[in-house]
Amino acid sequence: MSNYIGPEEIIKKKKQFLFPCSQHFYKTPPQIVRGEMQYLFDSDGKKYLDFFAGVSVVNCGHCNPEILNATIEQMKTLQHTSIIYLTQPIVDLAEKLSYVLPGEINHSFFCCTGSEANEGALLLARIYTGRNEFISLNNSLHGRTYLTMSATGIPMWRADPMLSDSFTFVPSAYNSDTTLEAAAIESLEAIEKVIESKGPDKIAALIAEPIQGNGGIITPPHWYFKKLKCLLQKHGILLIVDEVQTGFGRTGKMFAIENYNVVPDIITVAKALGNGIPISAFCTNEEIAKVFTSASASTLGGNPVAASTAIAVLDYIEKNNLCENAENLGLKLKAGLHKLKGLYPIIYDVRGIGLMLGIELLKENGEPASEEVDFILEILKDEGILLGKNGLGRNVLAFQPPLVITENDVDLVLEKLNLALSKLS
Repeated sequence: MSNYIGPEEIIKKKKQFLFPCSQHFYKTPPQIVRGEMQYLFDSDGKKYLDFFAGVSVVNCGHCNPEILNATIEQMKTLQHTSIIYLTQPIVDLAEKLSYVLPGEINHSFFCCTGSEANEGALLLARIYTGRNEFISLNNSLHGRTYLTMSATGIPMWRADPMLSDSFTFVPSAYNSDTTLEAAAIESLEAIEKVIESKGPDKIAALIAEPIQGNGGIITPPHWYFKKLKCLLQKHGILLIVDEVQTGFGRTGKMFAIENYNVVPDIITVAKALGNGIPISAFCTNEEIAKVFTSASASTLGGNPVAASTAIAVLDYIEKNNLCENAENLGLKLKAGLHKLKGLYPIIYDVRGIGLMLGIELLKENGEPASEEVDFILEILKDEGILLGKNGLGRNVLAFQPPLVITENDVDLVLEKLNLALSKLS
């Protein structure tokens, strides 16, 4: 007899002891009790193929034995000291990261969450430039701290009614009323106008996700970030690239910005670096790093357990060619989604890179098909597939699985998605 209390009791306790902002997927949600690589299991023993990976966290799979062994071995010897004492895992991780980070980025400050990493990156930009203001993109999500929530362009994630006025928002490289190329041009023109109107001596940095995850898998054209970097560089404005959701092999490259052949000034990472263990970092080059001399620390950031886990994650990604797997299976999945787009008019767009893909659903009248997305998610869940959703209208199905999936897994998802779409009509 199991000790599982079941979904209804969990929902009851959530209402009683958590904040009402804590929500969940599905009308009839399962209680997830176990994970094994690309699979999850509920309290009734039902097996699910996880195609969301905890929102791009478990890139190496749930409870990956190789990574788990490194975590447990470290926990047996030393769990925590804070960085005021010397330990080896944090410097070994920083060194290993320096080999995989883009360009000359080789200095890391470790924290626990993506929000902290982005907050630190914004602080670093202010210290380095001596400027106060920022540019951010519509549809963006950068965190839940005061400054990162202020940098967030998605209304539903801007919970604080009195956010900072240090951010000016511009259109992202997407507009459903025009082409991707035209939208990207409009975005760059808007950025240039903000720089002119504010004055470049006021703006410390622009922060952007290479692919906007929660914004709806918004994927700029290949030339966008090169032109953006040139524009910013001309005015001494830093480019902060938020790789919290896109990093560590998800797009077929170690970092999504590498698909655009651009090296940012500051890069932030989290989520998949720990494969479920909380760890994050903001990273930069020697020139920018050397200005951060004021005393600063993170009590738990880069602790021995998290650092040892992250080293094992980087080793596993390299040893098992997860970047290559994401690229190849991403192409297969994207081709299958395009086929479904040809069959079902409700699919308005297919976008993304590697295993970070999204399909946007619109009704015949052009409105977001939010209810239809929820219907599809429910059908897929019942069929043993867990998928994500995002976008401003919550009408984008998000495919962000563990990078250890197989061709058969892709085929199964496409088959079950076809079934769910057929039931819409």
